[in-house]
Formats: sequence, structure tokens, C-alpha cells
Amino acid sequence: MRSSFMPPRQVKIGDAAAFVGSTPRAIRHYHEIGLLPEPARGGDDRRRYEYEDMIRLLWIRKMADAGIALDDIRDAFTGGTDSAGADSGEDFAGTLERLEETLAEQEAKLRRQRTAVQRMRTEGSRMGLLSDFVTERLKHLPEGSLRQADLDILLVTERIFGPLGAAVQAGRFIALATHPALREYSDRVDAAEEALDDSVAVDDPRVAQVAVERHAFESALHAVIEESGLGEDDDALFDAWDVLHPEDGEDEADLGSGRREAGSMSAFEAVGKMPYDLSPARVRCMELAEELSAQDPPAAWSKAAGLSVSPAPHS
Repeated sequence: MRSSFMPPRQVKIGDAAAFVGSTPRAIRHYHEIGLLPEPARGGDDRRRYEYEDMIRLLWIRKMADAGIALDDIRDAFTGGTDSAGADSGEDFAGTLERLEETLAEQEAKLRRQRTAVQRMRTEGSRMGLLSDFVTERLKHLPEGSLRQADLDILLVTERIFGPLGAAVQAGRFIALATHPALREYSDRVDAAEEALDDSVAVDDPRVAQVAVERHAFESALHAVIEESGLGEDDDALFDAWDVLHPEDGEDEADLGSGRREAGSMSAFEAVGKMPYDLSPARVRCMELAEELSAQDPPAAWSKAAGLSVSPAPHS
């Protein structure tokens, strides 16, 4: 027995949109950009869509869902054939290749985001939002031994010099976190520097005095880092980074080159865009401390400072 059902020979835009899973507005846009030819119109001057129109709409929807841009879909249809199964021209092949590269980048980004969220859940703090190259070095520290200010500094360093630069700087905070006397020493010097506010003249004797204290502390810190093996860890970091990123090998001496986020500004540009509320006296103090460091390279000041050196946790 023959079915009495007879499918329509033409459908209006609403039915066409419903069938392909689109909207009338989207279909009108396809017409506007030349992706879908204008169909015949009925006596009411409304568009009527036939079988071939619907086939093209279905392929458009499939290709758009795959992430192909509408302009590229149009080019595929107008590149010498209307057959959706014969889109094998070089131009369209190039489009698909670019799309695959873009999707791979998006997948990598999603993996990084998921890893960051997992690290943050594991660490229970914002430390998990730093790159895994940095957090891997810090994760063995006792809970609460890192301060928020430490993480703030690492965040800025990672932005300017990239994960490798921040991972190297992390050695400083590992030493502070595992040597209470050194942390107290650091706090005293930091407080002395902060006291050099705008009310202090550049030639005030306190400026030179604090510079000497800063140089002494940095020498003591350097001694702790070397004696606890953190300096050797730094060398291992460079080796590990070179293995993970062999394309950066030529820039080994420059932490600010290939180790920052893709598309980010240079280290020189970044430093010039990060504000610090430093008084002229404090800037002069920093200059004097650098001059002292150039004249007197870091030595084993830890004994003079009364610091005991013990091995720091290794990652």
C-alpha cells in the first residue's frame, strides 16, 4: 500500500532553518555574504527552499560546526564545484591545514588551563596559577613557608622573563622559606629600604648605610644558595628547559627571549611598563648596592651574619 504522505517540494525559511538546526537570521546572512544563492520566491515574495538548497545548508552547518570560517566555506563552494564531497582544491586544503593548526593550539591552551586549575586545587593557593615549571620547584616546601609577597614577585618575574626566569628566581624564596634566620635578615633589610621614602634626601647617610646592608644580605643569600645546593638546581633547570624547548637553545644567555609567553612584549618593554613606588632615595640605594656588588662579588657572608646553612628541599 502506497503511503499517502507527500513531502513538500519547497519550504519556507523557518522550516529550512528548523530542519538544518540553524536560524532564519543565519540563513539570511548566508545570502548576504554570497555563501548561499538566493532561492526562488513564491507568490507572497518569500523565499522558497528546494532540495539542493537544503543540501547546501546542511553542508554549511557541518562545516561551520567543524570550525571553518564562513568565508572559507564560501570559497570551497565557489572554487569550481558545487559538490560538497569534492572540496579538494589546494586553497581549501590549505584552509583545513590552518584550521587543524588552530584547533591544536586551542587544545593545548585548554590543557594548560586544566593543568593550572588542577595545580591550584592541589596547592590550595594561587601558586598553582604559576607555570608548572615554577610550581614544580616550589611544591616540596613546607606549607605556609611561602608568603603572598613571594608569589607576587614570582608572578611579575614570570610575566617579564618567562617560566625559566621565575623558576630560577624561585631558588631565592626556597632559601628564605627554609632558613628562618635568613628570612628575618631579609625582613630587616626590606623594612630599612621601605623607610627610605620621599622624605629622605638622596644624600642622606642612611641611603648608603642601607645599601651596605642590602649588599651584605645578598652576599649571605648567595652563600646559602650555593652551600645548600640550590645553585646546582639552577643549572639543572636550564638543562631541563633546553630539553623541553630546544628551539630556545640559541638564546640560552637571555632569560627574556624565547621563554616568555608567545606574543608577549620584550623584557625591556615589560620592565618599562611595570610601575614601582620607589622614592629617589630608594633608587639611589639600589644603585649603590649594585656598585658594591660589582666591587665585591658575593662571598660567604653567612657566618658573619650568624646563619646556619642546611640543605634545602630539592624538587
